[in-house]
Amino acid sequence: MEPGGSTTLWWDSGAGCLCYIEQTLLPNELVVVECRDIGRLATAIRRLEIRGAPALGVAGAYGVALATLTSPSTSWEQFLDDVRKGAAMLRSTRPTAINLAWGINRVLALVETSENREQARKRALDEADTISREDTACCHAIGHYGAELLPESCTVLTHCNAGALACSSWGTALGVIRSAVKAGKQVRVIACETRPLLQGARLTAWELARDGIDVTVITDSMAAQFMRKGAIDAVIVGADRITCDAVFNKIGTYMHAVCAKHHDIPFYVAAPLSTFDGKNREHDVVIEERGREEVTTMGNRTFVPDKAAVRNPAFDATPMELVSAIIMENGILRPPVNIQSLLSCTNTK
Repeated sequence: MEPGGSTTLWWDSGAGCLCYIEQTLLPNELVVVECRDIGRLATAIRRLEIRGAPALGVAGAYGVALATLTSPSTSWEQFLDDVRKGAAMLRSTRPTAINLAWGINRVLALVETSENREQARKRALDEADTISREDTACCHAIGHYGAELLPESCTVLTHCNAGALACSSWGTALGVIRSAVKAGKQVRVIACETRPLLQGARLTAWELARDGIDVTVITDSMAAQFMRKGAIDAVIVGADRITCDAVFNKIGTYMHAVCAKHHDIPFYVAAPLSTFDGKNREHDVVIEERGREEVTTMGNRTFVPDKAAVRNPAFDATPMELVSAIIMENGILRPPVNIQSLLSCTNTK
């Protein structure tokens, strides 16, 4: 993985498989997995071996392509049924992140309008490659626009991981930071550890340290005090879904937004248009609940008594009135947000 990172997941045409960096092993091990089976891909997504909204969109797209290549069926009808079942399996793995279904549906639509299996396989793989290239271009564009919002010298707080590991490359929130540094700005980063799975400590700090960008890790509960002491100039996060009234991101994001508002610190969201949901409002979105063991256990030790209940929502919703601006690949959007109009204008270009 090179500075500015790199490719997080890609199609190996020689091996005929999807390759990806196994993120649960970082920062201790950098392991690339070769995935040849859609069931294995579904497991990888559930286990967060692949994670991050844009990366899930790319993975979903390649997943449909993988389904077209691995279907053993000889009849066209059964072939389509196999691909649809594979797509449904992938779609169900992470209900909150909208990019996953977006990538799946975009490729599946081309498969369903194909004339035969050979055409379907080629179209699926070509479209997945296109989605991957578009994601990289989106991240660089987001970085360009977002960098303009940062002062020449600043300290930025971020939560979870919205970097190259969460995309095909470069990153959204971290893409803004990378682009600002590339433009010559002096940017220091405070990365919240992001309990319970420590994506900030394990992944964001790993990415930025490899790039030589000044990064300090703090526990999630320290952020408000750092803001109060004037140690943070801006907050930048990614997003897993954006509705007209809320931004869905890793649990803990809402807390940072409230504190930023109180301390008059700009709170920015960096996300591509594929993350926008023009059909639903906050109350319509299912928040993924993950397993008890993510909260109770770390390594070989258990920190919660067996008789104590545990809640583990993976995401929270930040009301749009707490958002200073959304940084997209086509510019800066300031609330209030008319998503249907935004998407309609984009689709007609």
